Amino acid sequence: MSQVVSADGTPIAYDRRGRGPAVALVGGALVDPATGRAGRWENAPLADELARWFTVYNYDRRGRADSGDTPPYALARELEDLEALIAEAGGSAHLHGVSSGGALALEAAAAGLGVERLSVYEVPYMVGEETARRWREYVEQLESVLAEGRRGAAIELFMRVAGASGQDVAGARSSPVWPALEAVAHTLAYDAACVGDGRPPTGRLATIRRPTLVLTGGRDDLFERAADAIAASVPDAERRTLDGQGHVADPKALAAVLERFFNR
Repeated sequence: MSQVVSADGTPIAYDRRGRGPAVALVGGALVDPATGRAGRWENAPLADELARWFTVYNYDRRGRADSGDTPPYALARELEDLEALIAEAGGSAHLHGVSSGGALALEAAAAGLGVERLSVYEVPYMVGEETARRWREYVEQLESVLAEGRRGAAIELFMRVAGASGQDVAGARSSPVWPALEAVAHTLAYDAACVGDGRPPTGRLATIRRPTLVLTGGRDDLFERAADAIAASVPDAERRTLDGQGHVADPKALAAVLERFFNR
């Protein structure tokens, strides 16, 4: 594990592996159920695959795992974290972001960071007023329970908005991973900030001037519609579905697609 220091003094932990052009991986919310760890562990299998062709920078977003956290949170601070990581990589890098990490990667490209090519997978934007309304209600409730210190309630809210059943929530609460989920519950507010009001930020997306690959697994209509909206907004965007993949894509299948895209 190595560290860079962000502009506000927060240490950001990362792993570096492989050789070749730089690729930075931007993770999504909560922990990896397979490891019970937050942050770069969720992207470790993908990093291993991509390291055959690239120098991969796989990092812990602030507030997660081995990275620090300096309150109050602001989306601009997460962009500074990425900026510091890209500087460590030599000043430019390809980006691949998953879920809310994909929203953060899109914001980084729109902000003019040193992004060469950009790939995002299943970004949870809300297309349509009803889904956007439910997202706003979730964010309001999330802020309330986190302010009260109710970390478990925050996790349950997130699971519910992601479509989990009562049985799913009960199973999670009784699993060995639950304490690790609660430990990073506060970062759900960070992920929510990356997604904003829920709707695709079409104006900002239209300012992205980097080649962008917009990926989904084809199983969830919410992600499919969001991806279509992203691809319609980013001027140099390519839309692709990895048939049969869930929200956590098979790293070998995903790496093969990313290798071809990043090496164009």
